[in-house]
Amino acid sequence: MILRERPVLQVALDLIELDRALKIAEEVVKEDPNCWLEVGTPLIKAEGMNAVRIFRKKFPRQVIVADLKTMDTGRLEAEMAFKAGANIVVILGVADNSTIKEAIEAARNFGGYVMVDIMNCENPVQRSVELEKLGVDIICVHIGIDQQMKGMNPLDVLKAVREKVSCPLAIAGGITSETAGLAVKYGADVIIVGGFITKSLNPGRAAKLIKEAMLKEEVIKAERGVKAKTLEEAIEIFKKVSVPNISDAMHRAPIILGFKPVVNKKIIGRAVTVRTYPGDWAKPVEAIDVCKPGDVLVIDAGNKPIAVWGELASLSAKIKGLAGVIVYGGVRDLDGIRKIDFPVYATHFVARAGEPKGFGEINVPIEIEGIKIRPGDIIVASEEGIIVIPKEKALEIANRALDVKEKEERIWSEIEKGSTLAELLDLYKWEKVFG
Repeated sequence: MILRERPVLQVALDLIELDRALKIAEEVVKEDPNCWLEVGTPLIKAEGMNAVRIFRKKFPRQVIVADLKTMDTGRLEAEMAFKAGANIVVILGVADNSTIKEAIEAARNFGGYVMVDIMNCENPVQRSVELEKLGVDIICVHIGIDQQMKGMNPLDVLKAVREKVSCPLAIAGGITSETAGLAVKYGADVIIVGGFITKSLNPGRAAKLIKEAMLKEEVIKAERGVKAKTLEEAIEIFKKVSVPNISDAMHRAPIILGFKPVVNKKIIGRAVTVRTYPGDWAKPVEAIDVCKPGDVLVIDAGNKPIAVWGELASLSAKIKGLAGVIVYGGVRDLDGIRKIDFPVYATHFVARAGEPKGFGEINVPIEIEGIKIRPGDIIVASEEGIIVIPKEKALEIANRALDVKEKEERIWSEIEKGSTLAELLDLYKWEKVFG
């Protein structure tokens, strides 16, 4: 069997730039000469089997895993990978049994092995039992990247599968130094780690930390790559990432523009909304009493140059513990607000105030510049703009935004070593082809 030692670290190189993947692999192999190198699915799709060939030539002593995620033509695709130099090919567990059998036959002919990924299997435990009977070499318990962003965890599935099968198990899905040791304790033989290593500023050091956790079967605190599992943790992530990071995470989501900060501080928190008549500051002030510490008061005052907010309201809001105030309309007493050092954004700075007549509503859906804001949605504001995260997607967007930030930090470190941004991202290759 290919598992000469247990546990083994498998590094998932899910990049689309071959040169970057090779450099990361080189750093990791220096720290862990026995690690397996996975030519990830995005890399195979970007470079074809040539990526496998190059990895075999560059790392002749490493076990090379080709993550094909094959669904059909099991023998054909497995044979291609084995001929290119792969030791292990990955087939999807949701594939038909005939596809998996074909891949196993190819593996036996070429001296290779088959790992089956049970991601998205309706009943992963039952499917694992069936796969073991089919003769697969390794079963991979896997929570996909999109599922990870929603806070799903593969450890529970791993424990259930280990109770029913005796063949080697791999685990993948957001594994960090905080979960790698637990995975070994729960029965995993192969620990597959991607982003924790590939997004690290020092991939070799990250791999060493993972291996330490694996061998000790302990939880080692991770400073990067830890995903939010609760709304409170998501809000903490939003404090670390930028509005551009969040926009990228939301597929280039639109930003509310045209607001000016009185105090140039970032605002993050749950929205308490107010709709008021232009110049009527009664409901905005009353809404302070409705807010909880950490909330963001968002006031739709019709974008008119009449103040509905000032220094006294700001002082009251700060003492209540609000994260900040956003006014689609006028704000005054700028010197006083700056003295209080309370973050307020507005579309107009104007001395003239209106009257507290009491028209309006608190905690109703509002719309600013075409973007809907509901009570409880997450607001993140900076001088680059204001972004609204739907409350039901806050966990996923926080994790995606952190992923964006950590990838950019990794690229930053590579630029500092002498590469240009165009080279790193292989922009010349990935420019859109026009017919």
